[in-house]
Amino acid sequence: MLDAAYGPIGAPAVVDVVALGESMVTFLPSRPGRLADVPSFERTIGGAESNVACVLAAAGHSARWVGRVGADGFGDHLVEAIGAYGVDVSSVRRDPGRPTGVYFRTAGDRATDAHEVAYYRAGSAASAMAPDTVDLAAVRAGRILHLSGITAALSRPCLDLMRELTAPRPGRPLVSFDVNHRPGLWREADGPQVLLELARAADIVFVGDDEARQAWGLNGARAIREALPEPALVVVKQGRGGATAFDQDTRGLCDADGTVTFVRAPHVDVVAAVGAGDAFAAGFLSATLRGLPVRDRIRHGHLMASAALTVPGDLADPPARHHADRLAALDDEAWGRLRLGPGWTRTAEGAEEEVRTP
Repeated sequence: MLDAAYGPIGAPAVVDVVALGESMVTFLPSRPGRLADVPSFERTIGGAESNVACVLAAAGHSARWVGRVGADGFGDHLVEAIGAYGVDVSSVRRDPGRPTGVYFRTAGDRATDAHEVAYYRAGSAASAMAPDTVDLAAVRAGRILHLSGITAALSRPCLDLMRELTAPRPGRPLVSFDVNHRPGLWREADGPQVLLELARAADIVFVGDDEARQAWGLNGARAIREALPEPALVVVKQGRGGATAFDQDTRGLCDADGTVTFVRAPHVDVVAAVGAGDAFAAGFLSATLRGLPVRDRIRHGHLMASAALTVPGDLADPPARHHADRLAALDDEAWGRLRLGPGWTRTAEGAEEEVRTP
């Protein structure tokens, strides 16, 4: 006997990717300016891990988001909106005593000082995630389990959960960990050390060179790899410059020769610098699930990030798989000429504007 979420009764269905973490209702400003001056906001959704799940589901993979939300209207909205992307939300728990987190941001680039963000997440339902408050069987029933350092910063029970999920054990799914260093979330000074501990326990690590410098005082991709010798793959994101992956053979998912692969990012006409890191991780994991070589995994990461950069919010419709595959297969010269602007994911195959000299 089967049910939609669990396959044989009592056994969670295995999906391509499970993403665990806090999702929040996001309010985007109706116009530029200080939060004090913005008259109205548009409601949308945000959350590093659920963003990854949504992008992967939209790209044709089976994905599950596991988290906790309040028994309130914002929680209803999150579950419904994330589920609308095709993500399995059947393991999301509702908390009658804690609210769903929300945040507001201005229209400026949050990668610079030209922005404001106001979080209302203290004491949120997600902060009560712990080994005994989430469905661990559903969390572990994925080919890949995607986590981020944001969860570890929410509360001590959340950190306990992260340590439980990254602990080595037979049958553990491939663990993907995005460092996502958020200094403002950490109440204790040991945040950077905790992030290093969790990253070293993962199989695939995504980290920006800027956040590695801020959190760990590391300069350069090779220094980051030396600090993270255990993961099979360490992907160092270098902003508009590109990304470098250090890989070693494990579980048949990585190249056997332990190579270093750098791929320059395409030129992008940026609309808003939000959501790109989550989209990059989703593109890379999508290509990993398909067994593509490391260079193409990075290129798919760049393409998904470019889709996010060319829309106002955190989430963008990904390019069709055949469209992304064709761009990822370009020779180095053509890839270097690639420039992507708003609407590029809907460009008809073969259109000349897909590849043009900046």
